[in-house]
Amino acid sequence: MTWFIRMWKRVTLAHGAGGRETKEVIERIIRALVPREYWTVKGGTGLDILDDSALIPIDNGYLAVTIDSYTVKPLFFPGGDLGVLAASGTINDLLMAGARPLAALDAVIVEEGFEFEKLLTITRSYTETLYKHGVSLIGGDFKVMPRGEIDGVVISSTGLGVVEGEPIRDDKIRPGDKIIVSGYLGDHGAAILASQQEIGVKFNVKSDVKPLTDLMLPLLKEYRGRIHGAGDPTRGGLSMLLNDWAQLTGTVIVVDESSIPVREQVREYAEMLGVDPLSLASEGVAVLAVDPSVADEILDYMHRLGYREASMVGEVYKPSNPSHAGRVLLRSITGGVRILEPPSGEIVPRIC
Repeated sequence: MTWFIRMWKRVTLAHGAGGRETKEVIERIIRALVPREYWTVKGGTGLDILDDSALIPIDNGYLAVTIDSYTVKPLFFPGGDLGVLAASGTINDLLMAGARPLAALDAVIVEEGFEFEKLLTITRSYTETLYKHGVSLIGGDFKVMPRGEIDGVVISSTGLGVVEGEPIRDDKIRPGDKIIVSGYLGDHGAAILASQQEIGVKFNVKSDVKPLTDLMLPLLKEYRGRIHGAGDPTRGGLSMLLNDWAQLTGTVIVVDESSIPVREQVREYAEMLGVDPLSLASEGVAVLAVDPSVADEILDYMHRLGYREASMVGEVYKPSNPSHAGRVLLRSITGGVRILEPPSGEIVPRIC
């Protein structure tokens, strides 16, 4: 911990971007300060596997709990706003643990002088998104900060859900599992980046933000136990998510660039700015690691649910050399192979 603080001295935007630096903060400060026996509630999960939701054992299942703070800039962006983003992120984090979302609590901090009309719009987006997907808002908090001490509005949202049966735990991903993505990647990150820079407007990119209840609840009903890992590739995108999985399980994950769905305008915009589209956030996409014996069946089922762009993009392998464990490899369109590194630096500031 001491060397980490000496090296950085001050917090940078990169530490909140969801990439390598964010993981270092979690590892070097948060985990380092909490004794290992307090990382979980006995029989559950928490700081040990750092999944989308923590799991607490209850009778006949688990209580899933998640929390996130949302501080997007701009507050209103193509395809959504801060409210729908906060509600969707909360719901999706519960779904990725195999939970049925039940309830949410929010803590809203607003800057003095902020327009009530805009606050009403954001609040309506948040609450309507929750109740349209069967989630109750059962409590929260509201604070106002002096003008200039916070940028507009920040929402912290806590979600509660119930896992009825076997949860999805990313540490259960195993060699042979197939990697499936449910749709186009990077739309949200590209939309926020375009909104922050005038040059991006002409690319006509739109956020994919939405809850994934219509995908995950049917999948859980039909294939619970066959889905070994699930995540929504938000900050850090697909690159960060797959690197987290590979490092957690000590495996090697290989993905094919030609199979990864990315909209052409998103790819062109990212390449123009020198950003890897696989590091851009998605807010309405699920990435699944599934049993190979039912992978084709699951993919076909996702298509029938309306996720026509769902694609099988890779596979999990046992490392041939122990030193290779934790790596993600990308087979490029041109036929080469490169290491897909976890993103680093300020990928897209204030994205979610």
